[in-house]
Amino acid sequence: MTATSPPSDDERRLAELGYKQELSRSWSGFSNFAISFTIVSILTGGLASYGIGLANGGPITMAWGWPLVSVMVLFVGLAMAELASAYPTSGGLYWWASELGGPIWGWFTGWFNLIGQIAVTAAIDYGAAIFTTAVLNVIGIEIGTDRTAIFLVFAAILVLHAILNAIGPQLSAAINNISAWWHVGGVAIFVLVLGIGAEHHQSIGWVFTETVDNSAVGFGGVAFSFLLGLLHAQYTFTGYDASAHMSEETHDASRMAAKGIINTTIVSAVAGYLLILAVTFAIRDLDKTLDPALNSGYPVIYILENALSPFWSGLLLVIAAIAQLFCGYASVTSASRMLFAFARDGAVPGSALWSKLSARKVPVNAVLFISFFAFVLLIPSMLVPAANAPTAYAAATSVATIGLYIAYGIPILLRQRHGGRFRTGPWQLGSWYRPVGAIALLWIVFISLLFILPMDDRGYPWNDEFTWTAVNYAPLTLVGVVGAIAVWWFASARRWFTGPKRTVAEPPENAPAVESA
Repeated sequence: MTATSPPSDDERRLAELGYKQELSRSWSGFSNFAISFTIVSILTGGLASYGIGLANGGPITMAWGWPLVSVMVLFVGLAMAELASAYPTSGGLYWWASELGGPIWGWFTGWFNLIGQIAVTAAIDYGAAIFTTAVLNVIGIEIGTDRTAIFLVFAAILVLHAILNAIGPQLSAAINNISAWWHVGGVAIFVLVLGIGAEHHQSIGWVFTETVDNSAVGFGGVAFSFLLGLLHAQYTFTGYDASAHMSEETHDASRMAAKGIINTTIVSAVAGYLLILAVTFAIRDLDKTLDPALNSGYPVIYILENALSPFWSGLLLVIAAIAQLFCGYASVTSASRMLFAFARDGAVPGSALWSKLSARKVPVNAVLFISFFAFVLLIPSMLVPAANAPTAYAAATSVATIGLYIAYGIPILLRQRHGGRFRTGPWQLGSWYRPVGAIALLWIVFISLLFILPMDDRGYPWNDEFTWTAVNYAPLTLVGVVGAIAVWWFASARRWFTGPKRTVAEPPENAPAVESA
């Protein structure tokens, strides 16, 4: 906007929410969808965490778990989309909770969201490192596939993503647009190659009924093991709040952010299911696929290498690795915007530093913050015995999933409390907000309780072979961090943190009205 041009509708709406236009509003609606679709990344979560689902429940988890989770996530997405339309700001979840419930709600929502954003970035880039090391060895760059090699590649990927994010928002939009098409095309190639070229295909009956009982706790059997395996799909369906966090850089944000969330959920559900079924049908020997001595903890790579020729398995690994690099890049972008907005309102130590923009209108310091703490979160993967490295990865996915979904759930709960007093944006659920929100909240409570449980039976105290290296440290991490945040709130922050801070004196004239629900 120049000194003489009138503010756009987006800028007027942002000013009504209390902020001046600082970020570059250069993203289209497709770009807004593309970043959420890229972070959900069915070629990342769907493949890198495939072993979590296959080891817990078996093929039935892949065949039935994905559609179950997809439907439930759609309820969460619909509830979030209504909020994103009403409040199109980079603060997203934190801002919604502050507006609807006050500073204390915003404080906890923001920190859950930030913890989840860091954890999901760590898990994404670690998964990308797993596939990248496999690809490098396939093409003749012998660096090994042990956890030391994976961790070094993980660190290099984080550095690469930080550098690329610092360049500018136009590059981010272009990369995410390319990524969206790469994911769609990549899934199509996976399905065709595995459908036509795999040396062996399982029967429909086997894929939809074969089970693996790894419930670990001595009760519940296959049913409980199946529930634990839902982490595979649920972890994949994280990060679609990116559409909200990119609101201040998107044209027609009050509509496009909502559509970005919903379209991401639907497209990922359909394309992801095709991908997961294609991989599952190509399993030759389930016992060998699940054997850590053979699969190094990553069954998809084992499945591809045993179902296809070296050329075709190598091609699919390259497609997946590049998709996962796109995914991690987008996750850093989204997380840095969330941190920027949270710091803009003074909630993070060193807020002035993390909310500072570069000449290219990029929160570079926030990018570095996210990348550094994503690195720190997965240091335990190098400290535990090699056999337990996948356990550390599963714990990181649990932290990401629980942290993000609690942050999703708090503003949904507050919207339910507001009822008819809530002022909707252009995209709204109407009277359906009540059942949609209720189902979304029940699902979030369920998965938050479920995913604090260890995946390894040696992580339960009553097991004779109990070891702390097999414990799911997700609840310990979350309790420790949230406890510290709570102490911080009651000891200090409640006296100075007031929620969103206006950066404009008052809304411009003719700001668009917001309809009442």
